[in-house]
Amino acid sequence: MDDCPQQTPLFTFGVIADIQYADLDDGYNYSRTRRRYYRSSLQLLRNAQESWSESPVKPEFILQLGDIIDGFNKGHDASGRALATVLREFSSSPVEVHHVWGNHEFYNFSRSALLLSQLNSTPHTDGSPTGARAGGDVYAYRFSPFPGFTFVVLDAYDVSLLGREESSEQYRDAMSLIKQYNNNEDLNCPPVCEGRQRFTMFNGGFSKDQLDWLDSVLSSADEKQERVTLVSHLPVHPFSTDPICLAWNFDELLAIIRSHSSVVCFMAGHDHDGGYYQDRDTGVHHLTLEGVIETPPDGNAFGTVSVYEDRMVLKGNGRITDRVFLFSGCQSDADHTAK
Repeated sequence: MDDCPQQTPLFTFGVIADIQYADLDDGYNYSRTRRRYYRSSLQLLRNAQESWSESPVKPEFILQLGDIIDGFNKGHDASGRALATVLREFSSSPVEVHHVWGNHEFYNFSRSALLLSQLNSTPHTDGSPTGARAGGDVYAYRFSPFPGFTFVVLDAYDVSLLGREESSEQYRDAMSLIKQYNNNEDLNCPPVCEGRQRFTMFNGGFSKDQLDWLDSVLSSADEKQERVTLVSHLPVHPFSTDPICLAWNFDELLAIIRSHSSVVCFMAGHDHDGGYYQDRDTGVHHLTLEGVIETPPDGNAFGTVSVYEDRMVLKGNGRITDRVFLFSGCQSDADHTAK
């Protein structure tokens, strides 16, 4: 990446997605088209941790983009052990980890259990600014690692059949919504109609309360001229992912992003093939990170992002492509593959 000036970043952070660890032999995805490396995913996390710890500029934090352990753990009564194993790897470094919740978190644990677990990385200090958390049992919060920069962790399963008690109003509302678009007996089987494939049980959406909270957060960021990165397990731009992996109401979240000037990047996981698209109307970079779980044992799938005043630079490892995300007002995005 020789065309980028060599200067010290304001800060750096690590990114990794879809580890889906389980102490199981290799298997396949639901359609049996892709191999999944359950046990060796732990070694790929170790590779990432070693790289981050040996970096000349240590990351300020790590974004773990969801699906930290696989749903198969539940059937083997191994959810707690598997989670402890992965968290032990993360704790080998003092770097703070911000955990995003994906569908596999909810295959293993209820929402109430997750809120009480180590996967709840919401800042709980008294110094947290007003409005830093979305409120209720919504797992969404904002944090600022450096003046002028804000990160917002979003809860893409706030509206979902996953993690909710079947007797709850939230479950009934989610069932009513998904049944409008998916008539299959197995709700993990996507609808055949184009434009509706995302309405499956392994996806979810954002409630009005969460969207209103995000709108307020971004209004404040606009006023302060901050740079905001949004983080979610589910992607929200149709051109950044396979349509089957989109959040149910991705269009509503996109509309909020487009009504504000502060958002510079949206980072997600879920789609193990990854993806990227820059919204030409807003300049927002939509990055979907490739998943560790479908990365062979001799490969890698993690990245380190260096943040500057005018851009973020992603240095990928293994399946992750190097990219430069110029902020709006700069020249259009330069997509570098320096491998």
